[in-house]
Amino acid sequence: MSIVPNGLRFWYVLHKWTSLICTLFLLLLCLTGLPLVFHEELAVMLGDLVEPPVRVEPKPVDLDRVIADALARRPADQVKFLMLDLDHPIWQVTMGAHVAAQANSAAFLYDPRSGEFIHHRPVNQGLMNVLLKLHVDLLAGLPGTLFLGAMGALFVLSVVSGVVVYGPFMRRLPFGTVRWDGSRRLTWLDLHNLLGIVTVAWAVTVGATGVINTLARPLLAIWQKTELAEMTHAWRSRPPLTSIASVDRAAHTARQAEPNLEIRIIAMPGTPFAGNHHFAFFMRGNTPLTERLLRPVLVDATTLELTASRDMPWYLRLLLVSQPLHFGDYGGMPLKILWAILDLITIAVLMSGLYLWWKKREDPLANEIEQAWSR
Repeated sequence: MSIVPNGLRFWYVLHKWTSLICTLFLLLLCLTGLPLVFHEELAVMLGDLVEPPVRVEPKPVDLDRVIADALARRPADQVKFLMLDLDHPIWQVTMGAHVAAQANSAAFLYDPRSGEFIHHRPVNQGLMNVLLKLHVDLLAGLPGTLFLGAMGALFVLSVVSGVVVYGPFMRRLPFGTVRWDGSRRLTWLDLHNLLGIVTVAWAVTVGATGVINTLARPLLAIWQKTELAEMTHAWRSRPPLTSIASVDRAAHTARQAEPNLEIRIIAMPGTPFAGNHHFAFFMRGNTPLTERLLRPVLVDATTLELTASRDMPWYLRLLLVSQPLHFGDYGGMPLKILWAILDLITIAVLMSGLYLWWKKREDPLANEIEQAWSR
């Protein structure tokens, strides 16, 4: 007679199959995610990114001059975005064949104090770009991203079901027990359970934030079609702009409207994040949490008048908080090292799970559990 309750049997089968379905993809995500934890540091080492001449707090620079320099370097292209990097305080100017182009043609880095040109950052090139694309969408665009989101959801379900199975198992053994004197499979089972339970909080956090991150494009599309469309509705019927006012003066308007916030991203008129008649300034706070949250401020691109300023909806705030948490970007190098260690442990959990499945393929499910529990 089986000692495994029917309810527990369900959770064990659920854990088994959710794990098997997602394991290979989770291994890929863990292997590509490990170097991405240190993406800024590796980008500097590989020459894709450079440190500013002196590490100082960024100050207002002449943004019109920065844009003019970027246009002089690529006169056939247009400026899409200006972004102030949080980890490396450098202004990045992103170019495209036209202002609404999805693909970027160039990215130029500028000193945050003087506005002087520093570096031409490669676009869609290099090892880190390949790793990022594999991690984000398997080189398959939005379908690949959504597929990985589904695998991430299965991973979270496998972790939760594993905890349910682990509870009754641990009632028979002291926490942390690894039985080295039994069969090799039993030792691996104990190691798999131990490593899995000590990393469960991290695994659920990274898995859940990863799933949220895969929804970035659909969520941004919802915001563009709802709140941004509402903020720019009065300008919808106006003819396209033939010229725009000073970006620097528009930035002054945005800073006056939100004096306690700092500019993080500037979307130029014509981009999907600004509409056809506005500069969109995405402002950030000054604390470790609020610096990740953005508040859009729209400034008329001809009159330089403030037209809208509102918080992002809850679903985008959730997305903005989850993105750095997924890669351990909140606590500097110590947290990144911790994230890397936990990533390596998760790789061990996934590989030990595959080993256990391979060794027990011909054993009945109940016998497998009963043999482990009866020792």
